[in-house]
Amino acid sequence: MSGLAITQLNLLHFRSHRVTRLEFDGRPVALYGPNGAGKTNILEAVSLLSPGRGLRRAGAEELARRPEALGWKISAEVTGLAGSHSIETGAEGGAPRTVRIDERSTPQAQLGRILRILWLVPSMDRLWIEAAEGRRRFLDRMTLSFTPDHGEVVLAYEKAMRDRNRLLKDQVSDPHWYAALELQMAEAAEKITLNRSDAVARLRTAQATPETTFPRAELTIVSAEEQPEDLSHHWASNRRRDMAAGRTLVGPHRADLAATFVAKGVPAAQCSTGEQKALLISLILANARALAQDIKMAPILLLDEVAAHLDETRRAALYDEICALGAQALMTGTDANLFDALGDRGQQLFVSDSHGVSKVTS
Repeated sequence: MSGLAITQLNLLHFRSHRVTRLEFDGRPVALYGPNGAGKTNILEAVSLLSPGRGLRRAGAEELARRPEALGWKISAEVTGLAGSHSIETGAEGGAPRTVRIDERSTPQAQLGRILRILWLVPSMDRLWIEAAEGRRRFLDRMTLSFTPDHGEVVLAYEKAMRDRNRLLKDQVSDPHWYAALELQMAEAAEKITLNRSDAVARLRTAQATPETTFPRAELTIVSAEEQPEDLSHHWASNRRRDMAAGRTLVGPHRADLAATFVAKGVPAAQCSTGEQKALLISLILANARALAQDIKMAPILLLDEVAAHLDETRRAALYDEICALGAQALMTGTDANLFDALGDRGQQLFVSDSHGVSKVTS
């Protein structure tokens, strides 16, 4: 199976990269070099070829190279879902981020209809033991990969909820101010819940395959309080309670994602650090397999420092699965020998730093 791919990537004044031009041949890419050289910055640039704020969730103003602060630009030639495209995104002078596809200005959401990009970064290692917000974001990223308009629905829900919460904090009691907002929220909430449930079902099916050597994670969407079937009616009936709290207490914004290490029957939060990492890798690979079956092309994978946490056998298994999938994966590591098992199935690039400027050589 062929995969979605980036053939050229250009970074201009982006993070530590003053001017970086890269060419990829479709194989997995191993980026190696010392810590702080700018490897993760390349992965972040690729993540910005999808909707949202990228793998670091940085604001547009944070991405410009310092101390110049001239703005930044990422451009790429890609093989997407509907053929070849040119993508350009960036920001200048503190202005919001812009996106151009084939030289035409376009909303960010359109990026999800060209490329599907999944990532795993070290900050996600504590996913199962930290606050629910991170797990909810993880769930929504996976959901977005299957349903490109999911992000727009979530944003619409959150905007209407912020407006409702403002009324609650201001102690507004007139029901007419709430009715339209609660209807908007309920319509968006129904779509969000269905999209998330569908994503979890697809991941469950994808993990049932014998093609993987990584442990299976049973996923469940949970909430601190059961979500009623008629949310609009619930919110209308519980405005006084929400007013006392100063916020909306029930809805998809309160959902959480629970995972169980199936082979041991142990919640992910109680697993070892290594087991938690293996479960995350398993979910990313399952997401990739499910997507490949859905869109008939493997997604792009961004795996930051993933090899360092795996033994030699698991590293080899990971590379085998990526290659069998036909995915273009960009992976980082400090040493080239971490990618020995990949061999000539992958492209290796050395990333170094000289006086705060990143340089990439083959």
